[in-house]
Amino acid sequence: MTTTTASAGPVAAPPRDPSAPPPRDPSAPPPRDPTAPPLPGPVAPPYERIRAGREFGANVRSTVDVLWVLYDRVLRVTPETVDDPGRDRFLLSKGHAVAGYYAVLAAKGFVPADWLDDQGGPDSRLGDHPDRLLVPGVEIGSGSLGHGLGLGVGTALGLRAQGLLTPRVHVLLGDAELDEGSNHEAIAYAGATGLGSLTAIVIDNGSATHGWPGGAAARFTVNGWTATTVDGHDHEALHTALTGHDNHRPHVVVAVVDQGE
Repeated sequence: MTTTTASAGPVAAPPRDPSAPPPRDPSAPPPRDPTAPPLPGPVAPPYERIRAGREFGANVRSTVDVLWVLYDRVLRVTPETVDDPGRDRFLLSKGHAVAGYYAVLAAKGFVPADWLDDQGGPDSRLGDHPDRLLVPGVEIGSGSLGHGLGLGVGTALGLRAQGLLTPRVHVLLGDAELDEGSNHEAIAYAGATGLGSLTAIVIDNGSATHGWPGGAAARFTVNGWTATTVDGHDHEALHTALTGHDNHRPHVVVAVVDQGE
């Protein structure tokens, strides 16, 4: 025996409660997490401009404080000296977090602000990973994780071979990249050769698959690096750590952020 139920037609939506807040405009930027630390002041406008209502992954926000401290207080490079052999070099190995990098470059005058409006578009110079041939101030094209630190080692060696002993090389990578074997080789080689001009910055959000006994910094110190672990959003602590190298051994700064960043 088959039982059928007759449709009573469409059900009318219940009346809206006049005391309820108005529905959110889907074209408006998503609300910022009130628990997240505020963006550095000069970076906030270009960051919101490039975001343009999109929801960035937390991995983008996790890099911004380190990037700002580097470009505002540490790196010896300006829009006018991007081709100067004596400039400091910055290599973004964590290329998928590039939107925050572009915001900082715009805030410091390396790229025009209106480039941010079409980031990732078919005709944009600002791709979803940085391209050194298209973006002023970018030193490497990065994408596949695990390559940046090896390139940083090579850059530091090349500068030393040319007698350029003042420039420093900074490489920003994520803690999950330390799972890649290429980084193990770069860490060991830099320590063995005393690349004192090299600084690695590890954004540590606890996402590494394998980890390391004693934490991320121990992965470096066992190979002769100096190391400092700090809050990845604390600008003063970051500045002290980033300038705390001894110029005789490679240096790593582990910037700890919330899990998921």
